[in-house]
This record gives sequence, structure tokens and C-alpha cells, in this order.
Amino acid sequence: METVDISAEPRQVRSIFLSDIHLGTRGCQADRLLDFLRHHEAEHLFLIGDIIDFWAMSRGIHWTAAQNTVVQKVLRAARKGTRVVFVPGNHDEALREYIGITFGDIRLERDWIHRTADGRQFLLLHGDEYDQVTRYHRWVAVIGDVAYGALVRINGWLSWMRRRLGISGYWSLAGYAKRKVKTAVNFIFDFEDSVIHAARERGVDGVICGHIHWATLRTADGLTYVNCGDWVDSCTAIVEHFDGRLELVQWGGAQRIATTPAATPVQAPERDTLAAGGSEHPAQVFFRRSKIGSNGK
Repeated sequence: METVDISAEPRQVRSIFLSDIHLGTRGCQADRLLDFLRHHEAEHLFLIGDIIDFWAMSRGIHWTAAQNTVVQKVLRAARKGTRVVFVPGNHDEALREYIGITFGDIRLERDWIHRTADGRQFLLLHGDEYDQVTRYHRWVAVIGDVAYGALVRINGWLSWMRRRLGISGYWSLAGYAKRKVKTAVNFIFDFEDSVIHAARERGVDGVICGHIHWATLRTADGLTYVNCGDWVDSCTAIVEHFDGRLELVQWGGAQRIATTPAATPVQAPERDTLAAGGSEHPAQVFFRRSKIGSNGK
């Protein structure tokens, strides 16, 4: 990745792709996401699953002012004309009951086909349907989610210690564990292969997904595989430029960004080198608190 200085002016891009924000949890890095959104303006904003973590909120809600501001900023962008499409994931699967409905100018869709400025078609989906653990062994997925949350909390403590000791840079404990545990790495590769196969069957040029918290931008037999990463650990997003180029952005704060530029079609490194309560329905609670009105589709 290269490091690029940014000015106070927002960076104009055609599209922004975000996934795995996990609003409602302690691990959500809403402050960094807000900073990223303040420095980027787009015509299209795609929210590709696990934006709100109803799984974690069922165990206890952690909703900060910054997380609320994220919701309000997305709503404001939609009102001002940004096309916002929300593809729910497994952690916010409650919203899948509302597929096809528009809430506050935000469209809820099961998946989406996005045409880039250079004419390529990308299938947008969260990807949990291609995760055999989440699909067939939910209890294992829940345990894994709790364990991942613990790693993220430990990582926050380690980051604090590194800052106190004057050690620069960001080091991810969760990312280190994924790279070192062979089973986890094999799972990631199996997931990627399954998603790529599904995209090829749909006849598109590429796929943009989330779910596994493993930011990637690469080609596979002529098809482009893109994973947005997350805003719990890596703080990554995908942006599309006005010429159709895709770029993986790792957000490190208001003064600098780390990016992985991509040509058209994408030319990327090998995949192992780039990883950056009550009776109301939970979806109804979220939309009521966010003051989102439904105007139908």
C-alpha cells in the first residue's frame, strides 16, 4: 500500500462500498468511519451487510454518539441525492424481511448489480450464504463472533499500550490470528472461491462483498474479486473513481490514508499479500430510533 496525504476538501468519488460496520458494538470504530465519510463524497453509497449488529445487540447494546452520527450522516446523504443501497448481512438479517422497501431514501435489496463507469457489472452481496459455518452451524458462528469480539477488545488495549510506548503504526491482533491459523486462512480462501464461482454463474465481471473482515482486491481468471473489509479491525473501504477504477482504502485518520490503487481491469497482488429489546422487531426499533420513514418502493 502507498500512503497519500489528503487535503481538507472532500475527495470526490463515484461510489463508496462499505461493509461490516457493526453499529451497536464496542468494537465499531465509528469515529474513524465518520472521518472517512467526511473526507469522501460519492454519487452512490453501497452498504453491503452487517451494518447494524443485531446479534451483539441481543446480548447488550453499546450505541455511542458517534455511531448515531454515522446513521444520521447516511440518512442526510440519501436526502441530498446520494443513491444509497443497503444489502443486509447475517448480523442484520432481520432487515431482510423488508427487502424491496425504501426507508428514508435507502433501498433494501437482497443483492444488487452495479455498473461501473467503464461499463463493468459487479454483483454486490454480503456473502454469508457462502459461509458454510454461518449457514449450517449458527451456534458455532455465534461463538466465533464472541471470540472475535474479545480479540478486538484486546487489540484496543494493545493499541493503547503501543501509543503510550511511542510505537507508530497500526497492528491488528485479529488479522495476525487469521494469517497464522491455517484453518482460518483456508476458510477465507474457500469463501472467496465460492463467491467467485457464484459471480461467474451470474455472468458478471466481478463481485464486491464483505462478511469475512478480510479486505481484498484481486483478479481471478478474468473476474474481479473485491472484499470491503470492515470497520471493527482494519477500517477499510472500496471506492470507485469516475473512470471506473476501483481502489481499496485503509483509513488511518484525518491526515493520511493508505490505499491500494487498481487499474482497469483490476491488477492486484496475490490474495495472501493484500489484507488489510421488547416486543418490537429489532429492525422496527432501529428505524424508529433513527426517525426513518418508509415511502415504499
